[in-house]
Amino acid sequence: MQTSESLRDGYAERPTTDTQHPELILPARTASVSRKTGETDVYVSLNLDGTGNCTAATGIPFLDHMLHQISSHGLIDLEVRAKGDIEIDDHHTNEDVGITLGQALGKALGDRKGIVRFGHFLAPLDEALVQVALDFSGRPHLSYGLEIPTQRVGTYDTQLVREFFVAVVNHSQMTLHIRQLDGINSHHIIEATFKAFARAMRMAVEVDPRRAGAIPSSKGVL
Repeated sequence: MQTSESLRDGYAERPTTDTQHPELILPARTASVSRKTGETDVYVSLNLDGTGNCTAATGIPFLDHMLHQISSHGLIDLEVRAKGDIEIDDHHTNEDVGITLGQALGKALGDRKGIVRFGHFLAPLDEALVQVALDFSGRPHLSYGLEIPTQRVGTYDTQLVREFFVAVVNHSQMTLHIRQLDGINSHHIIEATFKAFARAMRMAVEVDPRRAGAIPSSKGVL
């Protein structure tokens, strides 16, 4: 049996059978979502209590690289498969991956009972420095403060970074603020953003052992 001390130090472990902490007996936080349109066919599966295993095959190499950052630094097991009309451009696939990921996050969190809810992180990557703060508030809002100096990183249109986060925010019902404090290299700025986002999300979805059985809102609903 786990001790109360080990539960305090590792309360995200689940399920637990410790009778002194019945509020920590929570269901697995996993979700799978498929979304098919005339433009894309996207599948996302995730486990919020994972170890950072990731499979990403979207047809957009730079987006795959960023999804690996979310998984690795958020400790989310993530599988993303997408086929889209990338012969036109990457916009539809990029956006629909964000939509489907947001839907999967919302589904895995359920009524958001027991989570810390708020998260923040300040991530450096060489000269780039990006701050992310987020709240699984049930009220979608994006405040986006990146100034990416080039139009492309490789073949990836850097305008699509904002479109990805708009999609995630709207479909996970998240409030998200992104601030660029420094940076001149486009790749560094974007990657620092995804790393900060992952770390902030990891903080927000952790289970708060002091109120693991309660929805983290004075209103009683999110």
